[in-house]
Amino acid sequence: MGSVTPLLAVVEELQKVEPTMEFFWLGTKTGPEKQLVEKYGIKFQSISGGKLRRYFSWQNFLDPFRIIAGFFQSLNSLRKNKPEVILTAGAFISVPVIWAGWFLRIPIVVHQQDIRPGLANRLMAPLAKKITVTFEESIKRFPQKKTKWIGNPVRQSVLQGSRDKAIKEFNLEPELPTVLIVGGGTGALVLNQAVTEGLAELVKFCQVIHVTGDRKSEIGNQKSERYRSYEFLTDRMKDALAVADIVVSRAGLGFLTELAALGKAVILIPIKDSHQELNANYFAKQNAVLFLPQEELNAENLAATIKNLISNKSDRVNLGRNIQGLMKWGAAGEMVEVVRELTKES
Repeated sequence: MGSVTPLLAVVEELQKVEPTMEFFWLGTKTGPEKQLVEKYGIKFQSISGGKLRRYFSWQNFLDPFRIIAGFFQSLNSLRKNKPEVILTAGAFISVPVIWAGWFLRIPIVVHQQDIRPGLANRLMAPLAKKITVTFEESIKRFPQKKTKWIGNPVRQSVLQGSRDKAIKEFNLEPELPTVLIVGGGTGALVLNQAVTEGLAELVKFCQVIHVTGDRKSEIGNQKSERYRSYEFLTDRMKDALAVADIVVSRAGLGFLTELAALGKAVILIPIKDSHQELNANYFAKQNAVLFLPQEELNAENLAATIKNLISNKSDRVNLGRNIQGLMKWGAAGEMVEVVRELTKES
């Protein structure tokens, strides 16, 4: 989902300035993005995809064939829909799409969210007409003539949540602190387990909205009047964010940018040995988040970290102010200008 939300922010902005512009989306067959994209009235088509893993897996033998299949599926879709521009924010499913787009000479925009480019963007960037980056320091990792620092686009819709509406919808206690815990679109088993194992302690001092991802069946049937669990929150996420005093999350830049825009107090638990750890380290060094390494995550540590932050309002205020001040804003508008320039050229 991390590579989906910035693109939807650009869609929102483009719809304001180009109301007749049409969109279509190519994505994974099994990912959670389909339901979010279709909420925007965008036609969604799934394609085959794979990864280039750096460890042994039997899937490595199949993925090249899936990527090739995704290339030809993308080729057919692009010929049929005839887009003027292709926009991607990373994710390996984009690679065969971008290859097909380059083959058809369609202008390509690659957006780099994280500080360090992943393999997908390193493969796609040479084919891009324009590259945009979230962080200024990322410019040096790409050809500077075609790279622009814009920040990370944020959906305006996510900023329009209502605390009062959330209290009613989620049946919350108005005076009790609320913690929103999000494990990502495909779920985070270690985080989900830490939440459920520490739930008896957590509900002593807060109420929990837990977005499990598609792993909800693995956490069992947790019963507490102060605990709500959901696989996904699409339209209701903005209200959950509005009511949350603290957000516990992975460290994908899409969601993290939305949390920054809202000035939330955030506890990050990034995927170990990944680009997410670099993101979390960067924000933690600026005193903009609390960083809880995955190897230190357990029920007791999670509950203690949340309890300590709930008890210290000044820390929450400082974290919210710092995270909001760390990002460059207005990215969606700048991306729209990039797209409009390329449509004029095509």
